[in-house]
Amino acid sequence: MGAEHPGPQPGQRVVLGLSYLGSTACGWQSQPSGCGVQDRLERALQQFLGQPVRTVCAGRTDAGVHALGQVVHFDSPLQREEFSWVRGVNAFLPRDVAVQWARTGVSSGFDARRSAFQRRYRYVLRNHPVRPALDAGRVGWTHRPLDLDRLRAAAQCLLGTHDFSAFRSSECQARSPVKTLHAIDIQRVGDYVVFDLRANAFLHHMVRNLVGSLLAVGNGSKPVEWLADVLQRGDRSLAAPTFMPDGLYFVGPDYPAEFGLPAAPHPWAPLF
Repeated sequence: MGAEHPGPQPGQRVVLGLSYLGSTACGWQSQPSGCGVQDRLERALQQFLGQPVRTVCAGRTDAGVHALGQVVHFDSPLQREEFSWVRGVNAFLPRDVAVQWARTGVSSGFDARRSAFQRRYRYVLRNHPVRPALDAGRVGWTHRPLDLDRLRAAAQCLLGTHDFSAFRSSECQARSPVKTLHAIDIQRVGDYVVFDLRANAFLHHMVRNLVGSLLAVGNGSKPVEWLADVLQRGDRSLAAPTFMPDGLYFVGPDYPAEFGLPAAPHPWAPLF
């Protein structure tokens, strides 16, 4: 018989994958009022463990933004089995936040944010004359007809490594506006238009700013060439306003295989 796998040891790094709806939270980051998803998770962890812990996430989400595969790490002062982390912590979380998986004994060199080599986002947009109802808060909305060929043609200029200052929030704390956008796929699913983006990293509000500007091309307000000009000039005031957060989902980060973590979940549409 093979050697029995040792249980988690005190002080070991624990990694959790979780999903949440952002509609009732003020974003991921902890706030003095306790309204952040981080606050909710850390309260649940404290109730489960009987002592406080501090978490680090793969990507901070804004108020109203959801997550399918957020990843966090922390150093646990106590031993727990992986299934116990999932069931035990979920018992103390609100119904719109849930741990999906747990990994114990991960290398102490793992960092949920710094170890990710790329991140994935999805924006789900209802494109219909009538506003959302059953999926309100979980999809964006525009009533103007969209031309997918124009959307896809405009998106081509965004691929590759660029200075994305034109699509960066004034509150962004990233050291550099230069990011590499690996892919942006746009498809229609019935009354929904779905944007899938993959990059090494994203600036604050970058996805919502890109979607807003793409819609200006897709609905005919701007020519296809306009987006490339905005990108090149790097002036935030030239791009479209930041689009609503409702339809934005942090699909999750990707990590090197050496850490043995689950892959980012496969997103579905229209996500309701």
